[in-house]
Amino acid sequence: MSQLWFFGSIAFSFTAWGIVTARYIWPELRLRERAEALQPLLILHSFRFIGLAFLVPGVVSPDLPPAFAHSAAYGDIIAAMLALLSLLFLPSAAGVAAAWIFSLWGSTDILNAFYQANHAGLSAGQLGAAFFLPTLIVPLLLITHGLAFRILLQHQPERAMQENRHLA
Repeated sequence: MSQLWFFGSIAFSFTAWGIVTARYIWPELRLRERAEALQPLLILHSFRFIGLAFLVPGVVSPDLPPAFAHSAAYGDIIAAMLALLSLLFLPSAAGVAAAWIFSLWGSTDILNAFYQANHAGLSAGQLGAAFFLPTLIVPLLLITHGLAFRILLQHQPERAMQENRHLA
């Protein structure tokens, strides 16, 4: 029954963050040029170092499968570093390329964590205090990855492309 509550929490989180995104986040970001719209998303993802909590004894159960813990923690820290690297190089073409790499890595990392958790037979109790990561934080991260892809795929206005050429 606890697994049902766990997955129910994730579903409610996706719903709540989806509403927040549709009503407040996307209406703001869609009005901005690409680099400016990506910046708040990248700043949010720079906090993915929090995934290192999966490696801290006492925060998670000693029964947490090491394959899951290591994959999730190191994947998150790499995603955080890629987000910061993207921020450093934006609005240049190198920054956009770094944002693509970040978005591909970060979203794949989260989907891999779901796969690893399922493959290892992870139970909610094994997450210990890190329970809030997949139930509160991960849905927001996945939704904002979707936004980042949407922004990256958008047609860049000619004026913005000319400005980016002058900055590069």
